[in-house]
Amino acid sequence: MLTAALSLWLHALAALLFALLPFAALRTGGDPLPRRALAAALGLTALAALATAGIGAEEIATRLAETLRTLAWLAFLLLLHRRAGEPRPPLALGTVYGVVALVTVAAMALDMVATSPTPIAGEATSVALLLNLLVAVGVLVMVQALHSALAHTAGGGLRWTVAALGGFWLIEFAVLTLAYLGVPMSGLLLVARGAALVCVAAAMGLGLQRRGDWRVRMSRTVAYQSLTLVAVGAYFVLLALATSALATLGGAHARLLQTAFVFGATAAILALVSNSGLRGWVKVKLAKHLFRHRYDYRAEWLRFTETLGAPGAAPLDQRIVRALADLTASPAGLLLVAEEGGLVAGAGWHWDRATLPLSADQALATHLETTGRIIEVDAVRLAQADAADADATPGWMRAADAAWVVVPLLHRGALVGAILLGRPALARRLDWEDFDLLKAAGRQVASYLAEARAQEALAEAQRFDEFNRRFAFLLHDIKNLVSQLALTARNAERHADNPAFRADMIATLRDSSDRLNALLARLGQHHRGRSEPPRPTPLLPLLERLVARQPGQVRLVSGAEPAIALAEPAALEQLLVHLIQNAIEASPADAPVTLALATDEENAIIDVIDRGCGMSPGFVRNRLFKPFTSSKPGGFGLGTFEAQQLAQGMGGRIEVSSREGQGTRFRVVLRAAPAVEAAA
Repeated sequence: MLTAALSLWLHALAALLFALLPFAALRTGGDPLPRRALAAALGLTALAALATAGIGAEEIATRLAETLRTLAWLAFLLLLHRRAGEPRPPLALGTVYGVVALVTVAAMALDMVATSPTPIAGEATSVALLLNLLVAVGVLVMVQALHSALAHTAGGGLRWTVAALGGFWLIEFAVLTLAYLGVPMSGLLLVARGAALVCVAAAMGLGLQRRGDWRVRMSRTVAYQSLTLVAVGAYFVLLALATSALATLGGAHARLLQTAFVFGATAAILALVSNSGLRGWVKVKLAKHLFRHRYDYRAEWLRFTETLGAPGAAPLDQRIVRALADLTASPAGLLLVAEEGGLVAGAGWHWDRATLPLSADQALATHLETTGRIIEVDAVRLAQADAADADATPGWMRAADAAWVVVPLLHRGALVGAILLGRPALARRLDWEDFDLLKAAGRQVASYLAEARAQEALAEAQRFDEFNRRFAFLLHDIKNLVSQLALTARNAERHADNPAFRADMIATLRDSSDRLNALLARLGQHHRGRSEPPRPTPLLPLLERLVARQPGQVRLVSGAEPAIALAEPAALEQLLVHLIQNAIEASPADAPVTLALATDEENAIIDVIDRGCGMSPGFVRNRLFKPFTSSKPGGFGLGTFEAQQLAQGMGGRIEVSSREGQGTRFRVVLRAAPAVEAAA
């Protein structure tokens, strides 16, 4: 009777103290979020203690209040960890919190099953106690991790609060352990629990009176240890549940089945834990996805792209080497370029080129392209590297003391090159984060290199295209000259005795000779396509000279006003020769080509008119000015194309109107020279 009364009064006193603590927690100021969570947890702890004092520890309402109290403390601990200065919550601990919360809810569900009149009520009570015991272990692990991760700036108030919380859950662990071993939840056990709760409430009150920083930092070592403890606890709980199930379902062979299961499960766990590769894989995955990274990727990538894009500082190959070396604080680097199935030394940054080989490393190139692996040369020297990496590493690279890491540059699965980084002042073994960063940067610089190579190939192709185009124009001009000379030769057979014809023939030969010399000059290496700048050019003398070359085939019609245009005389003459020659070839022998000259307010206009076969609108629209497209048998299709290019180069244009069976008008529109320049 005395123990029952003492238990009631102690739990009631603990409930009163815990009920007063939320006001102290909210009054101390600071960040409201963790303090509100702390106030809620303290209030629910007071409610659970009051339920124990008022209706008893075994009642379902008390169990529900204790479940809510546990969830509130878990939320408070999680919010503290979220204030650890991380860009996101530490997911490793967040996962543990979620598991512990689910186990808490499952224990509550089993407690409700235990109160119902079912055959498995006794088993449900035992399993619920076991799950509550696991929850206490999990919360103790979290409190231990939190206490170990306190920031150096954390005040004594936070330490006191965390220490008191650890004592609270240590009491819960002891009480649940005794209850699982068969000690009833009454009498001296509840008295001791009530007294301990009063002490914990007093300790938390002292902690809340002391201000301090509530920020904590979680180390990876503490998190690994916490996860390991939780995993061990979960393993034993699952082992206990499995053996209980085997005891119920195994019948006469239950003992044998339990022994075999425990032995087999333990052997499997030991085999997995002893596998160093598996342990390393798990550690890398946890570090990669659950913790803050070593590198500030935003700052690293900004510096990386700034180095790559720095204009005029250094050639692209050298900037690529430096950008990659800066990521690992390497003092030097060397670009190895993929050529003819191997890697040859390319641009370097602070690299001594005296010891570089002259031959290509084919084995290294094949290995890097096949595997895409980053090779640590130090590990190769110490015989700690993969056998394939060691076989592919050339001897000169092992002998070079500065050689540290080889990063492959892969673009769309093909090896563009590799970068050999120099050893930094503080050399170390690379980890998963270094490998990921260097691989991503290697792919980026490989795309830069591939684009640069493509630009060089394109520029070379453009130079060849320009040469081919110029040669095609010249070939077209030669074809016109050959046609003109052939026509002169045929007429000479019939009119050789005519003095006037002989004079015209001499003029034609002289003109053809001048044009051939001009073509040879255009073939020269230093020809730039524009012989002289545009200048005011009288058009009538130029047209008269063109008509005089072919007096019977071309006639001139000119207005009274003088026409002066801004043009390149040689280019304009070449343009008109193309149009006149095409018009002559398209016209009947008895239908001369007409040249008409006119002006308006802004332009000078030259019309080349023939009465030939004409062209369809579709041909004029889609094919007339396309190179290598001609309506004449054996034509090159370059005359009108070059004429259009020449007109556009002088700021003019060519307009075409044509009707099939009636003829064609080519109109050359040029800018008229201003009055002052024309007068000059």
